Amino acid sequence: MFQRFALAFSFSLLASTALAADGPLQIFVSKADQTLTVYDGDTVVATTKVSTGKPGHTTPSGIFSILEKRKYHESNLYSNAPMPFMQRLTWSGIALHEGKIPNYPASHGCVRLPNGFAKTLFQMTERGAHVIITDDPVVPRQVTHANLFTPRLPIDDGGLLSDVELRPGRVEAALKPVEVAMNAVPPRSGAEAKLTIEEPPPLRILITRRTQRDVATDVQRLLNKVGFDAGVPDGLLGTRTIAAVRAFKEKHAVEKDGEILSKPFLAALYTEAGEDHPPMGQLMIRQKFQPLFSATVDIKEPEKALGTHFLEATDVDRFKRKAEWRGVTLDDHLAAATQKRLGISTPADDRDVFTAEAALSRIVIPDDVRARIETMLSEGSSITIQDTGLGPETGDGTDFITVTRSKPRV
Repeated sequence: MFQRFALAFSFSLLASTALAADGPLQIFVSKADQTLTVYDGDTVVATTKVSTGKPGHTTPSGIFSILEKRKYHESNLYSNAPMPFMQRLTWSGIALHEGKIPNYPASHGCVRLPNGFAKTLFQMTERGAHVIITDDPVVPRQVTHANLFTPRLPIDDGGLLSDVELRPGRVEAALKPVEVAMNAVPPRSGAEAKLTIEEPPPLRILITRRTQRDVATDVQRLLNKVGFDAGVPDGLLGTRTIAAVRAFKEKHAVEKDGEILSKPFLAALYTEAGEDHPPMGQLMIRQKFQPLFSATVDIKEPEKALGTHFLEATDVDRFKRKAEWRGVTLDDHLAAATQKRLGISTPADDRDVFTAEAALSRIVIPDDVRARIETMLSEGSSITIQDTGLGPETGDGTDFITVTRSKPRV
């Protein structure tokens, strides 16, 4: 995913003296310390002072990736201000770029880099490189858990893993789902047979809670299945769908309450349709900034927040079925109204309790979905786990962008 080479640094603001990247790099920006740190696995390979957004133009915190790179760029928002060695993080105007570093937040929201270092970082990265922005500094660590994906060989006949329903990402509802063809395993002709596989581009995996529209889409599908005409499953509660819901409730004596899609109604509908229960989670996949497919997953103890976590696969060995995962847990304070909307009664405000491992233990991924992902897993693939679904920054030509919210300081 990233260019691998060695460079000598001579900048006074750079802590390390040389870079030799063996795997995907991770870039971390701390707004509290006004620093940027580049990691190769557990090793710090570069660090520098930066200048983030000043009051009124605060740089957003969260999980980003480099969407676009330009050696020279002029701001579309601020009087064509020069932005050399620009690396875009959002289409709304946040980027890494060369600029003045006055040792305090001074930008209009971008992350300014020192002269020289901006060029060096530009040469180190490729589109898709992850950039994590936080208030206080965070350090990636190795994460081990049975629920993490491990690479596996493609299926023997080279066919498609087509038993999982494909769905477009929610923001790109007009796009058609995309099937992914895997390379075929050559016939086994003895111990000397060799297998050559072209590694696919890294996956971007988001695991989050289902939205009301996801639930409504399933309701429409199930109502049609059991003989109530709810129209095309589009997740919109129009008059046709509402009429079908009311007809189902009347026929099956579902108690009436203020909610159209009430819990008693959902339980009765899933039972009637022969399905277990409404799934709580959604797993979505993108590759090269385009949606691949989406599948439902379950979340144990849904009344508890999952928290916000980012993990990236390194040292992926498909033949040994091994991958190392490194990640961080981010502060992400959910407003009371958001918690109520999501049905969360226990927020993930204690990072010592709501760890990445704790979140992974509560996520139930169907075996067929896991198999499909693991045949496509490659170095640099990432997983974002969070509670709030797709945000407004995730759209056409982006990875999954998660903007986090800091807990108000007392």
